[in-house]
Amino acid sequence: MKVLIVGSGGREHAIAWSVCQSKRVDKIYCAPGNGGIAQIAECVNITAMEFDKLADFAEENEIDLTIIGMDDPLVGGIVDVFEERGLRVFGPRKNAAIIEGSKSFSKDLMKKYNIPTCHYETFHSPEEALLYLGGCNFPIVLKADGLALGKGVLICQNLEEAEAGIATLMLDKQFGDAGDTVVIEDFMVGREASVLCFCDGTHIKPMTSAQDHKRAKDGDQA
Repeated sequence: MKVLIVGSGGREHAIAWSVCQSKRVDKIYCAPGNGGIAQIAECVNITAMEFDKLADFAEENEIDLTIIGMDDPLVGGIVDVFEERGLRVFGPRKNAAIIEGSKSFSKDLMKKYNIPTCHYETFHSPEEALLYLGGCNFPIVLKADGLALGKGVLICQNLEEAEAGIATLMLDKQFGDAGDTVVIEDFMVGREASVLCFCDGTHIKPMTSAQDHKRAKDGDQA
């Protein structure tokens, strides 16, 4: 079978390496790919957000399965585009990918279904966010609502840092449109564990748990 992997990072490299272990796979393409992936797959000069071009490529090359690795095309609805054209694709549709694409949506979802999560508030204007910070206990966590390439989260030790953080996210737009909305939530201490699962709507297959380390600065500082 022929497999197309969409993305260009380490995640897609790991997917490509795993896929190439299968005896059922004859050919692997990756769009756009990278230098490392090029050693095990044929890289295609189509970006991850060019949905129609990717679907055209899948049709023209008789791709049996497309695997979407990156968050942005999933949130943008690439799976919907492929399914509308009758192409087999692995990844959540747009209406499910929003759980990853919007922190406020995911927090509201947890609140609605009584899934434990720390206290939070959502703000659409810097003025409202700054007013709320005046009554907070510190440290506090600021999160850009949208995708920010695994970043966009600031741990602020005091009011001054928090005010600067709101300016960074909502005024300076360091993470672009992702900072149009900001989630402010209580700071929690402990280890973070990620447990990801494959789900087809009926069955769930959990993967091995992993621990994230995302502090941005030296000395384990945020």
